[in-house]
Amino acid sequence: MQEADLRALLPDLRGRLSFGDKLGAMTWFRVGGPADMLFVPADEDDLAYALARIPPEVPVTVVGLGSNLIVRDGGIRGLVVRLGKGFGAITVEPDQRLRAGTGAPDVKVARAAADAGIDGLAFFRGIPGSIGGALRMNAGAHGGETTDALIEARGVDRSGTIRTFGHADMGFSYRHSDAPDDVIFTQAVFQGRPGESAVILAEMDRITAAREASQPIREKTGGSTFANPPGHKAWQLIDAAGCRGLVRGDAQVSEMHCNFLINRGTATAADIEGLGEEVRTRVLETSGVSLRWEIKRIGVAA
Repeated sequence: MQEADLRALLPDLRGRLSFGDKLGAMTWFRVGGPADMLFVPADEDDLAYALARIPPEVPVTVVGLGSNLIVRDGGIRGLVVRLGKGFGAITVEPDQRLRAGTGAPDVKVARAAADAGIDGLAFFRGIPGSIGGALRMNAGAHGGETTDALIEARGVDRSGTIRTFGHADMGFSYRHSDAPDDVIFTQAVFQGRPGESAVILAEMDRITAAREASQPIREKTGGSTFANPPGHKAWQLIDAAGCRGLVRGDAQVSEMHCNFLINRGTATAADIEGLGEEVRTRVLETSGVSLRWEIKRIGVAA
């Protein structure tokens, strides 16, 4: 779709619409090609307005903080939606409930809950992403998962209809949700329990220290690469397959934690994804276990 045609369809758009923007700078790996079209909606109504008017044959892809994401070198066709400040509000509600926009970083949600004396959300401190991603993959860390706290989520589907999903509607399982693929989540409500701020903040400090001691969080990485197979830890399988420190191009399996891939500086998305596939092959050959990608990979190859 041509720029002039799209703008003509959306005369009352309030968000930012651009064409050909490189997406690599928006991901933690710092790799990836351009978006045909990039839309940063002003708010939920602006998002619904756009989705209702964009032709259904135009593919729509949503990205958040880019922490658990590989954008392939050829970029993304169609419209990429990035949820920005208009989706970052966090509100404390009665009875230890907290409402968060899906653009809000998980760590800020954990901090807001702690400051309000709401226990049960500190695990979000250990997840390097946004609430939208947490809903999609039932993100979890340090003994907690999104499913443990979610009451309901709200989003906009491909027709521009605003929909609400109760906990049961989300179909949560380990690092997965069965919510409809065409829904772009816009906010979520979480249930906590009474707690003491000082105690919760101390727990968050413990989580932070544990991450810094065991994970390469200062590197260009995408977080945990593969989900733990039933009865196994992914990093142990990767280590046993001799993949710790394995290199492809300028991508490397982290020496510190071998379920993390890192960009040493000039890696391409193909380097990183190819390295991950090589790890999967070696683990299958040595242990008979098939690793499932936890990092989302989108777009087309160069």
